[in-house]
Amino acid sequence: MDTIFALATAPGKAGVAVVRVSGPSAFVACVHIAGSVPKPRHASLRRLSDLDGDTLDEALVLVFQAGHSFTGEDVVEFQCHGSVAITSAILRALGELPGLRMAEPGEFTRRALENGRLDLTQVEGLADLIESETEMQRKQAQRLLEGAIGEKAETWRRDLIRAAALLEAVIDFADEDVPEDVSDEVLALTEKSRLGISQELRGIDAAERVRTGFEVAIVGAPNVGKSTLLNALAGRDAAITSEYAGTTRDVIEVRMDLGGLPVTVLDTAGLRETEDHVEGIGIARARERAQAADLRIFLTDGEAPDLAPAPGDIVIQAKADLRGSGVSGKTGQGVEQLVSEITDRLQDQAAHAGLASRERHRLALAQAISGLQAAETHVRIGAEQYDLGAEELRNVVRALESLVGRIDVENLLDEIFASFCLGK
Repeated sequence: MDTIFALATAPGKAGVAVVRVSGPSAFVACVHIAGSVPKPRHASLRRLSDLDGDTLDEALVLVFQAGHSFTGEDVVEFQCHGSVAITSAILRALGELPGLRMAEPGEFTRRALENGRLDLTQVEGLADLIESETEMQRKQAQRLLEGAIGEKAETWRRDLIRAAALLEAVIDFADEDVPEDVSDEVLALTEKSRLGISQELRGIDAAERVRTGFEVAIVGAPNVGKSTLLNALAGRDAAITSEYAGTTRDVIEVRMDLGGLPVTVLDTAGLRETEDHVEGIGIARARERAQAADLRIFLTDGEAPDLAPAPGDIVIQAKADLRGSGVSGKTGQGVEQLVSEITDRLQDQAAHAGLASRERHRLALAQAISGLQAAETHVRIGAEQYDLGAEELRNVVRALESLVGRIDVENLLDEIFASFCLGK
């Protein structure tokens, strides 16, 4: 395998930059650049030089032996001054060494997967951790990176392999002294796994919202104060406001952090009948986005909302500065209480979040549930269908193995690792 290198920190000026090298020639490169290889996992201050002996920088050098590094290979890190010129010179010097090449996006993490240091769900957790913007996103990504899904999947897998082995023992040793009625033990194992997988499957929608963000739509009649409220929530003039109805003709989005949750607040066009073609398009979009949102805030001036609120939506009196109660984006009256209520509603939804958070996870878990149900049907019929039940259980095990990246995921890897930066 090639030895790869890349800048592991963000490009640009900084106090410190880290250049990472991984592969069989990493220690040889360290000798060329830093003079010798420091003691593993002990930082050593060294003068870095190019192949002509010219000084590049004075830096801390840290080495990790294979099996004790992020990638599972020999790894060297040069912690140098964060100058564009210095990092460029170090990368150029490494590129001149035989057997070394610049890493591709995500290649360090891909090697960690290939060398068994991470499973696929941990890789996804690392990607989520790098992209996390809020505390809830960080916590969710950290649990993935720690291997929480992999641990659950391994427990299910172990139980189902045991169940399949019991069925196959009856099939293979039908003439031997082996108990034929293993259905109770098999069904206990499959039911335990099925209930656990079902619970994880139910939490995917909430977990996906924590990862990608909740949407909260402000809806109501024209000129009821939706844009003014959005501006108050955002703390800036994100939307144009005026006394004329129909000012907002498209969906305006503002990203916020509410109680550690990522939230996009939507200001939508006022809901009314109109002959204006452009405004009509905006109203149609408003209805579509509002219906798809996780929570709707209905601003009302006393009349029934044009769009029916769903259970859990917030219906509140608009323009409290004129009417005395409700919320007013103009004066701020009731805004703090509204934010608190929005946060509580969304945290209630987030409380049901599981660990799985991607469509890939959903498909693998749903396939596992389907296989378990089929296996249980065969087992209940009797020993004459144990072979079919065992085959269904093997299919379930394969679905769980694909969840953590053991099999059948090669076509996903390029897409996943393309989202990583070069030094990761």
